[in-house]
Amino acid sequence: MLVVTRKKGESIVVGDGIEITVISVGRHGIRIGVTAPRDVPVHRREVYDLVVAANRSAAKSAARGVTALASSLRNRALPASEVPRENDDASCSLA
Repeated sequence: MLVVTRKKGESIVVGDGIEITVISVGRHGIRIGVTAPRDVPVHRREVYDLVVAANRSAAKSAARGVTALASSLRNRALPASEVPRENDDASCSLA
């Protein structure tokens, strides 16, 4: 972890195009501003943790749903009209 000392109005730069600026310093904390490209998400840690947890939960639900669907399709009995026959030849021959 990099630890730096900054005063009001001073900044640090992270990578290309991400700038963190100290806006104000008070008794109960500091205010910082973050400038970043639109395609770079910027979240407070507690919000980020909630987003990650929600995404993991949704992925697990989707995986369970896909697994259940695949299982039900594997166990499904095909009607006689849909059962492939060995003598069926799907190819066409031109004479």
